[in-house]
This record gives sequence, C-alpha cells and structure tokens, in this order.
Amino acid sequence: MPPLVHLFDWPDRIVVGTVGRPGSRTFYLQVRDGARSASVGLEKEQSAVLAEKIDEILDALMADEGNRFSVPAATPAELVDNGPLDQPVEEQFRAGSMRLGWDPSTAQVVVEAFPYDVTDAEAPEPGSESAGPSEMLLVRMPVGTARAFVQRTRQVVQSGRPMCPRCGSPIDDDGHACGAPDES
Repeated sequence: MPPLVHLFDWPDRIVVGTVGRPGSRTFYLQVRDGARSASVGLEKEQSAVLAEKIDEILDALMADEGNRFSVPAATPAELVDNGPLDQPVEEQFRAGSMRLGWDPSTAQVVVEAFPYDVTDAEAPEPGSESAGPSEMLLVRMPVGTARAFVQRTRQVVQSGRPMCPRCGSPIDDDGHACGAPDES
C-alpha cells in the first residue's frame, strides 16, 4: 500500500514550535497551507540539526557562482514568524529519519520526514523493495521561507532551560545538582 503523504508545496507557514515548559517541552514541525495543516513530533536535537543543515544548503547556494537563484543572506523581515503553533496540535507521527534536498526546478528546499520505526530507523532508499513507511511529510519551501525557518528554529531551540555557568548542564526550576568542581 502506498504511504500517506502529507504534501505541502509553497506552504503558507512552516515552523518549529514547542508545547510544554522548558525541560519537558515537546518539539513539533508544523506546516500549514490554507485550512490544511500537519504537525510532526521532533526531538530538540533533530530540530537543531534540521535548521543547521538547511542553513548550510542556503549558504552553499549563495557561494555557488553558477547559481542563478537569489538566496537571501538573512531572513526577510516580512517572513519573520514568532507566533505560537496553530492549535490544536495534532501529531501525525513522531519523526525518525529525515532527508533534505534542493529542487532547482522550483528553487525550493525540500524536507522529508519519516515516522520513527524501531525496526528500521533509516529512511527508505529510493527504489528499495522494503514495505517502507506508512506515511511521510514532504514540504517544499522557497529560500526566503527557509531562512525564516532556520532563524525561528534556532530561537526555539535556544529558549529552553538556562545553562549552568559552571558545568554547562541545564538548570531545572527546582534546582540543579552541579557536577563541576568547587572553585573555593
């Protein structure tokens, strides 16, 4: 049976946001196009790596002298999105593996997310004969939107619990057992 594909070409909105308090937040990749939306659960680290890799794609395109597309160096002001996640947040699936790409025919960054599967933690290889995932998220976003996505995702990831200046571990609301040696 073919997978259910949550496809978003030129979405109205694509953001990473969280639900919950720092220290127990759940991260979501949320995409909306008109009244249709999808939310995929992510790990904090997946969110950070996703932003980093999209930024690398955009920077490589900017540095490529043969690139015929205009790639903004910074987030266009009109694309900044600091709003909360659209409610209600209904998770389609928890992301396991993800793939990124560039589609030069549409000048879009392509993000593919596949459900976490304990039996196969890797994305299916193109043309493989395995059953493959039951669903996936496929998003194509223009370069300006991609820059805005990177900026917001980095802000969301960094807005967690404060870090201990001595040991670098997160400090919880109820205190912190610092493992750094006492300097007194």
